[in-house]
Amino acid sequence: MKRQLQRQGQLDDEGNPSAGARRQPPRTLQPDRRPLPADKTRGENFFERTVDFLRDVRAELRRVAWPTRSETLNSSFVVLVAVVVLTAFIFGLDTAFAKFTLYLFKQ
Repeated sequence: MKRQLQRQGQLDDEGNPSAGARRQPPRTLQPDRRPLPADKTRGENFFERTVDFLRDVRAELRRVAWPTRSETLNSSFVVLVAVVVLTAFIFGLDTAFAKFTLYLFKQ
C-alpha cells in the first residue's frame, strides 16, 4: 500500500504524506449535449426522422471494428466448449444431489 501511495505521489521518500499537489481524478466524458438545429427539432415528420436515424445507424456501423472470420470461429468454439463443460458439470451435480436426496429419504 505504501509503495502504491508513493507511486501516486501522495507520500514522499520517507513515507510522510506529501504536501505537493494531488492528482485529480480523471474527468468523465460528458455525452454530446448540443442543441439540435432549428430545422431538426419538431418540424420533420416521422418518415424523415426515421430516415435520418437509419443513416446515422449506417454511419456508426461503418466505424465498428468487425471481427475476422477466424476470430469469430475461434470465439464460437470457445463458447461452445464452455457451454458443454458447464452443462456436464451441472448435470453431474444435479445427479449427485438427486441420488443423495433419495438415499436420505429411503431410510
